[in-house]
Amino acid sequence: MAKSIIKPTTRNDAAALQGVLDQTELFPSEMLPDMLAPALAGETEAFWLTCHFDGEAVGLCYTVPEELTDGTWNMLALAVRPDLQGKRLGSELVAAAEQHLRDKGQRLLIVDTSGTEDFALTRKFYAQNGYQEEARIRDFWADGDDKVIFRKAL
Repeated sequence: MAKSIIKPTTRNDAAALQGVLDQTELFPSEMLPDMLAPALAGETEAFWLTCHFDGEAVGLCYTVPEELTDGTWNMLALAVRPDLQGKRLGSELVAAAEQHLRDKGQRLLIVDTSGTEDFALTRKFYAQNGYQEEARIRDFWADGDDKVIFRKAL
């Protein structure tokens, strides 16, 4: 059975991760190189993690510090190739991000998602991984599409 490996994202991961983004439609894949550049150059505290499965980059996690806070971070992106979803790879990515932050003495991780029915499984995923719904901003993304904020103390 193949084993997953989570490690910091490298330039060599970019093309495969763009494929993950194309399949998941999390955000346009052509944005990835510019988004990765500051982290790869060591110009930011923000970090990217890549999940390798069977030797291939199949998932990503992007986490940034929240400005003007003491030890609060925001997970802005989490994606796993659709054919591998449900195999706990997303949970492994989240756990690795949490451990990275704990190792740095950070205290809180938040994640924002949509309140629509299309994101019901996403909200369930975060709850199953120990996140609690902390807030809901009605009609944030669009009319009828609430912003749901989850939090987890580290």
